[in-house]
Amino acid sequence: MKGILNEMAGMVAFVRTVETGSFSAAAKSLGLTPSAASKSVSRLELLLGAKLFRRSTRTLSLTHEGDAFYGLVMPLMRQIESATEVVRPKHQASGHLRVGLPGDLGIQILKPVFTEFMSEHPAISFEISTTDRHVDILREKFDVVFRVGEVQQNALISRTIAHLDMALVASPIFVAQWGLVEDVRRLQKLPFARYTMAGRYYPIRFVNGTEIVPEGRVDLDSASAIREAVISGVGAGHLVRRLVQEDIDQGRIIELLPSMKLQTVPLQAIHVSGNMPPHRLTLLVNFVAGAMRRA
Repeated sequence: MKGILNEMAGMVAFVRTVETGSFSAAAKSLGLTPSAASKSVSRLELLLGAKLFRRSTRTLSLTHEGDAFYGLVMPLMRQIESATEVVRPKHQASGHLRVGLPGDLGIQILKPVFTEFMSEHPAISFEISTTDRHVDILREKFDVVFRVGEVQQNALISRTIAHLDMALVASPIFVAQWGLVEDVRRLQKLPFARYTMAGRYYPIRFVNGTEIVPEGRVDLDSASAIREAVISGVGAGHLVRRLVQEDIDQGRIIELLPSMKLQTVPLQAIHVSGNMPPHRLTLLVNFVAGAMRRA
C-alpha cells in the first residue's frame, strides 16, 4: 500500500496500544503524550481507510479490522525490534523472553535453564508460565511456547525438539480389582483418568496403527492430576514416560501392555511466524533441545 511505510510510527503506536490497553500507557512506554499516540494511530486509520479501535470515554477495544491488522503487524514489529540481534556475538544476547512450558515436564526443563542457560546468558530475562493449557501464543504475547502434541493454531512456526516416549500405567490396587490387561480389547474396557483439553479426549496410539479413545472415569487437564488419579487407583493413565518412570521403578504403579509399543508424542517449540526469530529465542530453543537429548 502506497505510503504505509511512512506510518511506521503509527503502526508502533497501534501495536503498543493493543499490548498495554490504552493510549496513555502506550504513550508512556514510547515517550510520547497520549494525544500524540492517539493522533498517530488516527493517521494510520486514515491511510488504511478503516477504524482499528472502538473508542469511548471509558473503553478502548479492537474492531474486526483492527484485530486482523494486529495479527499481521505484531509479528513484523517483533522482527524489526529484534533485527539488531542478528549481528551480535552469541555472548552478547540480551532482552526479555516470555516463555510457556507444559506443567510437569516444564519443571524438568527449568532446572537446566536456571542452572546453565541463565548463567551463560546473564543479559536475558524471563517471564515463565508453566501450564498444560494450550495458550493463545499471539494474544497472550508469548515469545515461545514448548508444547506436547500437535500444533493447531494458524500463523505459527513449530520445531519438533524431542519425541517423548509414552506409558500406559495403573496402580497395583487397580490391577488387582480389574485384572491383568492382555490385549487392546481388554484395555478399551478399563476406566481411565483421561487427558482432556477444550472438550477433546486424547487417543492412545500404538506403533502398529491401533488407536483407541479410552473410557473416562475422570477427565483432567494436567499430567500431575492424572498421575495422582492413577496412583490413587481411580483409573488407568496414558502419560509421558519420563514423568512416571520413577513411580514404575518404585512399584507405585504398574505398566500395562509393556510388549505393545506406543507411538511417541512430539515436544514442539512454537512461536509466531517470521523469517528471523530473535537470537535469544533461537539460543533458548537450541538449549532446550540439547537438554532434552541429554536427559
